[in-house]
Amino acid sequence: MRAPSSLFTIASAALAVTAVVLGVGLAQSAQAATVALPPVNGQFDYQIGGAYTPSGSVSIVDRDRSASPVAGKYNICYVNAYQTQPDEASFWTSNHSNLLVKRANGTNLTDPDWPGEFILDTSTAAKRSSIATIVNGWIDGCKTKGFQAIEPDNLDSWTRSLNKLTKANNVAYATLLATHAHSIGLAIAQKNTSELGSAGKTSVGFDFAIAEECQVYSECGSYTGPYGNHVIEIEYTDNARSAYTKACAAQGKSISVILRDRDVVAKGQSAYRYEYC
Repeated sequence: MRAPSSLFTIASAALAVTAVVLGVGLAQSAQAATVALPPVNGQFDYQIGGAYTPSGSVSIVDRDRSASPVAGKYNICYVNAYQTQPDEASFWTSNHSNLLVKRANGTNLTDPDWPGEFILDTSTAAKRSSIATIVNGWIDGCKTKGFQAIEPDNLDSWTRSLNKLTKANNVAYATLLATHAHSIGLAIAQKNTSELGSAGKTSVGFDFAIAEECQVYSECGSYTGPYGNHVIEIEYTDNARSAYTKACAAQGKSISVILRDRDVVAKGQSAYRYEYC
């Protein structure tokens, strides 16, 4: 029996909507699936404290968003997405003070380990959207320069927020960044934050992990579990050297493992230290 024209119209509209939704979903999945990931177990050079010419054996370079990528390498763009950079503090205090976490006395809350870095306020959807508008603009800049991925740092800022923020707040904000990164063809890294478990990959959409000191804190499995060998491990010289040597023995043949000085200064400075395995 032929359906009445009104029912036919409704059914056709429903099918059209379904097709659009499925098409969008498939397009987004294809977009995420086609982002290029860092080469597994490739030699990594962490240059966020200052850019310099990497050795020829290096295949992955991570630099601050203010720097340029290196031709012929896989380039990761470092973005301080959850806190402010010290040299950009006035930009936030003058133009976006409402997006900074406040102490009870109204002053801006800073990271106790990194003086001058104010913590961004991800506590509401409106604030997350406003911050993402700014940071996604930086991500666009990374894309324009030719980077292949981004490293949004301080994902775990809620742990330093005096209970002003929650993990759920930061995860929701991370999802905004991941969605935007994928929409312009960039991969996105989960930086530290082992507390996320598999949710970083399955819920947020992170593509790989950059894990600092995971050997020191016995949490490397929290990253290799969800991401397999798509993990980059950084150990630091101000910890016992045994952490680095154990990391090399345990996973140096399967993931990227390096040793660096804490301030990741540029090559040529006296504090510079770099090893890989």
